[in-house]
Amino acid sequence: GPFLAINCKALADGVVESELFGHEKGSFTGAIRDRAGCFERASGGTLFLDEVGEAGPDFQAKLLRVLEDGEVLRVGGSKPRKVDVRIVTATNRKLRSEVAAGRFRADLYFRLSVIPLRIAPLRDRREDILPLAHHFLAFHSTEAGRPLILSPEAEEALLAHRWPGNVRELENVIERAVVMSGQETLMPEAFAFDDDASDEDLIQVAGIARAAGIDSAVGANMAAEPATESNRTQPAESLEAGTLQESLDRAATTRIKAALASASGNRVDAAAALGVDRTTLYRLMKRLSL
Repeated sequence: GPFLAINCKALADGVVESELFGHEKGSFTGAIRDRAGCFERASGGTLFLDEVGEAGPDFQAKLLRVLEDGEVLRVGGSKPRKVDVRIVTATNRKLRSEVAAGRFRADLYFRLSVIPLRIAPLRDRREDILPLAHHFLAFHSTEAGRPLILSPEAEEALLAHRWPGNVRELENVIERAVVMSGQETLMPEAFAFDDDASDEDLIQVAGIARAAGIDSAVGANMAAEPATESNRTQPAESLEAGTLQESLDRAATTRIKAALASASGNRVDAAAALGVDRTTLYRLMKRLSL
């Protein structure tokens, strides 16, 4: 039968009844013709209620009534209409917590929770990342009229990212790369991940700087530092010149170059030697123009 998807959050309380159950012509201003609601249009098939945890009290009460009676009454109508619909709902909220807090009806929760399916976040099902990435790349590169492929390094960067935004974030990252990259083979630099906050960069650079012999967190004097292989290449005064961020950037540049040289240019090995993940190293290299 038909499949109909509705975003519960998008339905204002004032139009819930009309959207769910439909209305008769003339039942309110603007009702110029009869209109079937979601339940009638999906009858014999499936009605998918997305973001059901965002539904307001009015929506919840009306939904419960249909689930219990299997009937809908159009706004302005006088005769209930029987509907036979499979209901599938989704939410990113913990509905038991919402019930305990009084924001979600307990009776509706138990009506809906017949066959619960937990979809793990993308970071917990990493085997799905590359198949999804290739799917989105094929779709968006076809739309752009440009055949594009992922380099092995790009695939590693995608696998290393934590994907706090799940599949939507992955698609957005791929779409941006397709639009913004001028290359036919996407490299890690083509990806604009949403976690490149300046504070995090500062922490990561500081960590690399400490590995290079600068303990900026306690304000250590470089002149008193024992010389190491990584800081011997620059005079102490040059490392201390400018702002804290400039000093950290210079130290990070030196340390990253040394790690890349030791790893014969292999970024994965260099990241491991530096004690950072690969995406952090890619991002730092891009920011430091390495």
